[in-house]
Amino acid sequence: MKIEIKNIPEYQVAFILKKGSYQQIPDTLGKVVGWLMVKNVEIQMPVYGLYYNSPVDVSEEELEWEVGAAFVGELEGEADIKIKTVPSHEAVRTVFKGPYGDAASVYMDLIQYAANEGYQITGPVLESYLNDPSEVSQSEALTEIQFPVVKK
Repeated sequence: MKIEIKNIPEYQVAFILKKGSYQQIPDTLGKVVGWLMVKNVEIQMPVYGLYYNSPVDVSEEELEWEVGAAFVGELEGEADIKIKTVPSHEAVRTVFKGPYGDAASVYMDLIQYAANEGYQITGPVLESYLNDPSEVSQSEALTEIQFPVVKK
């Protein structure tokens, strides 16, 4: 597994912020992507999930997360779909191969790598889903995992 520090350029996303079970992710993500397709904008990068807490630390009902996709164009949010600009930043990152639910198994490796390289984690983990689970087996699923970092 290759771990590296990567510069992430500024981008804008459409997203939905949710609280509760991760089982809501596929439908919620589908809603965002469908909305972007109706708006006829270019989806810029793989869809993502941003996880603000962990099922290890809180109950399923208390899980806080967002899912969305970056896009090119001008849009304003509607109802529960919000728009934000993510500023450029550095991130410690790797690509995990295997079931999406197992991607968290490498979080500690990323955190340790960042610390060893003199970086501090500054925000929640982001998982970008690089292929479609309807097109590949779970063992072939690819997830890019990133934690934002700053040099200590």
